[in-house]
Amino acid sequence: MTEGMAAASLQTLSRLLEKHYGQKVILLIDEYDVPLDKAFQAGYYDEMVSLIRNLLDNALKTNDSLYFAVLTGCLRIFKESIFTGLNNLKVHTISDVRYDKYFGFNNGDVDEMLEFYGLSSYKDVIRDWYDGYRFGDTDVYCPWDVINYCDELLADPSAPPKNYWANTSGNDLIRRMLKNANLTTKSEVEELLNGGKVTKRMKQELTYREIDDSVENVWSVLYAIGYLTGMHVDQEDADIFRLWIPNGEIRKLFYELVQDWFREATRSDTSRIRRFCAAFPAGDTDTIQEMLGDYLWDSISVRDTAVRRNMKENFYHGMLLGLLQNRDSWLVKSNAETGEGYSDISLQTPERIGIVIELKYADDGNLEKACREALEQIEEKKYAQGLKRRSMKKIIKYGIAFYEKECMVVMT
Repeated sequence: MTEGMAAASLQTLSRLLEKHYGQKVILLIDEYDVPLDKAFQAGYYDEMVSLIRNLLDNALKTNDSLYFAVLTGCLRIFKESIFTGLNNLKVHTISDVRYDKYFGFNNGDVDEMLEFYGLSSYKDVIRDWYDGYRFGDTDVYCPWDVINYCDELLADPSAPPKNYWANTSGNDLIRRMLKNANLTTKSEVEELLNGGKVTKRMKQELTYREIDDSVENVWSVLYAIGYLTGMHVDQEDADIFRLWIPNGEIRKLFYELVQDWFREATRSDTSRIRRFCAAFPAGDTDTIQEMLGDYLWDSISVRDTAVRRNMKENFYHGMLLGLLQNRDSWLVKSNAETGEGYSDISLQTPERIGIVIELKYADDGNLEKACREALEQIEEKKYAQGLKRRSMKKIIKYGIAFYEKECMVVMT
C-alpha cells in the first residue's frame, strides 16, 4: 500500500459504505494519538505526523460521505498541524462538564452491577481501588477495572484487587520524570503518594516532542492519560488544576515505580552500596543508621495516615531489600520461613554469617519502642533457628524502625 492510498483509505471506505447503505457515514476514531506515541518512541515521528495529517484531512475535510465524526485521544496534538484546515471542530476535555457522566461508571452504575452479581459486600474495596476519577463535575470509576474485578470475584470470591489498567507508555513517563526529578519534584511526588495534592498549570496542547522539555509538561500528560485526576481551582485561569492520585490501583503502581527508580539509582553508586551492605555483617549499626537515613532522604517516604501500617512497612521493606540484594554473593530472602514464622528479611554471607532483620513502622514516632518490638518478635518467633540449622557461625539480629524519613537501627 502506498502512503497516498493509506491516507485516502478512510475516505474510500466512507464512500463505499454510503453507496452500499444509501446514507452518510458516522466515523469514530479512537485514540488517534496512539500511532504518534508509538512513532515517537520508535523514531519515525515526522513520517507518522504526515500520514495522520493527510488521513484526517481526507476523512474529515474533503469527505462528502461524512455525516459527522468523533475522535478520542489523550493529547491534543494541534501544534503539529494535524487538524489544519478542518472545519467545525469541537473539543471536549476530561475537565469539561458536557458529557462528563458518560465516560465512566458512577456510583449508581457500580451499585447496580454489584447487586446484580451478588457482590455488594465488595463495594468499599472497589471504591477504594477503582473510583476517584474526576471528569467535569462527576466522580467516576474506571469501567475496565470494575468489570474485570467483578469477573474475577465471580470465579474466586477471595481474589484481591489488582491493577487491570496499566498504560505502558505512561509508566515509562513516570520513570523518566523520577530519573530527572529535582528535590521539588521528588517532594511533590511524595505529597501525592501520601494522599496530598499539588497545584499545577496544565498545558492543554502538547506534542510528543515537547513532553520531556520540562517536568511541567509531564504533569499535564499524567493528568491527561489518567495517572492523576484533578479539578479547576482558579475561576480566572482555566489551566490551573489541583491534582491528586485517584485511587488505590494507581497509588500502588506509583509505589512500585518509585521503588524501581530507587533501586536503579542506588545501583549506580557501587562504592556507596558496598559500604552500606558491609556494615551489616560487621554489626556497625551507626553506619547502617546513618546511610539508611541518607537513602531515605534521597528517596520518597510514605507517611499517609490513611495508608495501613503494614503497607508502610512494605514500602520500607522493599527499599531495604533492594539495597541488600545488590550483593550477588549473599543469599537474601524476603519473608522467608526461618523459625516459627516469617522474618521480614534474612540473609547468609559466604563467611557463614546469618542475619535476621525485622522492620517496624513507628506510627507514633517512637523509634526506640518500635525497634524493641522488632527484636522481641525475632526472639518470640525464633526467626534465627533456621539460620542456625544452616550452620551459620555467627547470627546477628537487627530491629529497624522507620517513621517518615527517620530511622533507628538496633542489634543483638
